[in-house]
Amino acid sequence: MPPPPDQSVAVELEKLRGTMAEGFARVDGSLALLVQRGDQTDRQITDHDQRLDALERARWPLPSVAALVGVLGLALSVWQLATR
Repeated sequence: MPPPPDQSVAVELEKLRGTMAEGFARVDGSLALLVQRGDQTDRQITDHDQRLDALERARWPLPSVAALVGVLGLALSVWQLATR
């Protein structure tokens, strides 16, 4: 004899509830992993920005040194021509 319809509906609803709970747990785990990866990416971007800023600060004297060498070369050439 089959179970009464009320009991079969209750059993099916309980199975559905279990399936939904498993699905939500899986989605929560995936979202937590994505948040963790996003935080790691933010830290990496911040680190790269700091390193890039440090490189830019260390590079600033190069154009000035090049201009100074050019001016000194010009001055030396003018001085050599003037002493002839």
